[in-house]
Amino acid sequence: MFFSQYILTILFYLFLPVYFLERLFTGKSKGWKGKFGFCKQMNEDLIIIHGCSVGEINAVGSLVKKIKLQFPKYKVVLTTSTVTGQEVAKKKYSDIADYITYFPFDTVPETNRFLKRLNPKAVFILETEIWPCFANACSNRNIPLYIINGRISNDTIFSYKLFGFYFKKVLKKYKTIFTQSEEDSKKFISVIGSDENVKCMGNLKFDINANSDTKIDLAQEGYRVLIAGSTHKKENKIVINVYDRLKQEYADLKLIIAPRHLNRVADIEVLCKEHNLKYGKRSNNDNFKENDIIILDTLGELGKMYSACDLAYIGGSLNNTGGHNPLEAAVWNKPVISGDCVFNFKDIYSILQNCGAAKLVKNGNELYLVLKEILGSKELYNKMSSSCKTAFEKQKDAANFVLEVISKL
Repeated sequence: MFFSQYILTILFYLFLPVYFLERLFTGKSKGWKGKFGFCKQMNEDLIIIHGCSVGEINAVGSLVKKIKLQFPKYKVVLTTSTVTGQEVAKKKYSDIADYITYFPFDTVPETNRFLKRLNPKAVFILETEIWPCFANACSNRNIPLYIINGRISNDTIFSYKLFGFYFKKVLKKYKTIFTQSEEDSKKFISVIGSDENVKCMGNLKFDINANSDTKIDLAQEGYRVLIAGSTHKKENKIVINVYDRLKQEYADLKLIIAPRHLNRVADIEVLCKEHNLKYGKRSNNDNFKENDIIILDTLGELGKMYSACDLAYIGGSLNNTGGHNPLEAAVWNKPVISGDCVFNFKDIYSILQNCGAAKLVKNGNELYLVLKEILGSKELYNKMSSSCKTAFEKQKDAANFVLEVISKL
């Protein structure tokens, strides 16, 4: 372990000029000071929470708030590895976290410099960020290091096992590995060879609540409402076509369509006219009294708009984008339907599918058939709706694992 971390450090410095140029040309040449470990000197009791990028950072919001509420004596430092992660962290948590900076490069000088300046009481790393030098530096300083929301994908488990002799040593440097599921626990145990420091905590991304004060009035009473959220160019046409077919069979069906990019509103208007569908706009305060479709052409309202629907199609999933967050709908107990390209939220969809709260489709015709099946069966609809609630209940205690660890520090 001692020898390998110096080999990794040497290799990093040899590769550094290439990395710098790549960052420069891609416009991601930011945060070098923090990445080299030159962070702020803090001489207080603090906890570090690291999320690599946007997905992980979005998952820690509720946890950070709970830590600040229950353990006010601790400062919370948030770190990210990516530029976009850093931007989101500063936008969302500047008024909650005490310090936001970049995670250091995984080299001996940088990790030691970073830990010397912050000297945390504990470090929590989201999902599967395995940094050998950092883990060894924490071990040498007796700083408890944890993986939270841990997972290993089916694509990478082979690599972990192939180099198990190495990863086993690294993972044993972590005090505890808290996983998203029992399946993930089994994968970590198969690499480590022991269940001594592996426990299932559930998924932090489910630690959100529906806002009971949310009220949306689109004159939707007496209608069933389908929402298509965060749709992309190709999907707008698919959704309008599918809705037009369904409308002929279910006269009480209304549609809210929320394009991911507002410059597509005009395209949606053209599609509505082509299908002779009456439409209105949210920006005009239009409603369903005289319209079949409401185009959500305002910013920041999609999350609460799911409260006004009966079932939801989540966009970015039939055009190779990788999908968008289905929990914004599922938290309201709304059945979720998506395309099958959901790699951005693969772990969440797996949980929702296993509970029976979500269905994935391959194309527009499958979307039509699945929606028709749900609309035509009250039993299926109620089952999917209650399954959403079940999914959240199974994951609701995830943050408590972390809070319990902190209480014992």
